[in-house]
Amino acid sequence: MATEQTLKVRTETTTLPDREFVVDAGRTKIRIGKGHGLAIISGPCVIDSRELIMNTARALTELSQKTGMPLIFKSSYEKDNRGSEKNWTGPMADEGLKILADVRKEFGIPVLTDIHRQEDVEKVAEAVDVLQIPAYMCQQTSLILACGRTGRPVNIKKGQFNAPENMAGAVSKMHSVGNKNVLLTERGACFGYNRLVADMRSIPIMQELGAPVCFDATHVIRLYGISSADPAGGEPRFVPHLTMAAVAAGCDALFIESHPEPMQAKCDAASQLNLKHWEPMIRMAMKVREAIKAPENVGQFLF
Repeated sequence: MATEQTLKVRTETTTLPDREFVVDAGRTKIRIGKGHGLAIISGPCVIDSRELIMNTARALTELSQKTGMPLIFKSSYEKDNRGSEKNWTGPMADEGLKILADVRKEFGIPVLTDIHRQEDVEKVAEAVDVLQIPAYMCQQTSLILACGRTGRPVNIKKGQFNAPENMAGAVSKMHSVGNKNVLLTERGACFGYNRLVADMRSIPIMQELGAPVCFDATHVIRLYGISSADPAGGEPRFVPHLTMAAVAAGCDALFIESHPEPMQAKCDAASQLNLKHWEPMIRMAMKVREAIKAPENVGQFLF
């Protein structure tokens, strides 16, 4: 009796679907995805102080204008996933959201922040332009649905424990409440207990889900289990290498936490990009993007 065999088709090219993430901040409108250029999400990991945030937002706005790289400013009013109860968690919602709202008002740039609690969703959506679901919470159904219902654009960071194709569930949850304005961010996968590795295949795999994909180089290089206040807790010298690789692989946007004095930062001091390196790295990334012309070209061997 003949045994039926399932013939596998060898796939040699990648065809990416239409995908778009739109952030409309009034004075500034940013489009990310197919047919659009690179954009960047950047700023200090957490709000260290009002002065630090306003000064950094001013510097990044000027750098964005100088380089032509569209900017979404990022900082967290709260970091609930710290390694110790003694670590700085931020100024919290009442004070932190006022600071972020002032960034929007003064500089006219879109602002993004993490959200950890469902009960905070409405007030956060009033203060900022983009809601971000942390990697550790990318499968929290109630939080994703609540964020989606606000109508705000939502950036969902892929958990270190998640396969890229499994982010289909997060995208589906957003779509189920009528919100298709979703961005997915790759920030590494667990490799042993305290290291992350960046699998560049995750970029086209998640793009195939119909969402633009952002690459976060500043978290891939963290060495977990070591305090981020310790220089041994990260390898920032590899940020440009990973960034260029991701742009060459066809990512739609970049996520780069940045700080004028990283080792003075109250969170992720060992991994944030020193602001003095921002412009040369972004110009390098723009050159790489210019070389591939568009993410769609990479998997089609089109140059």
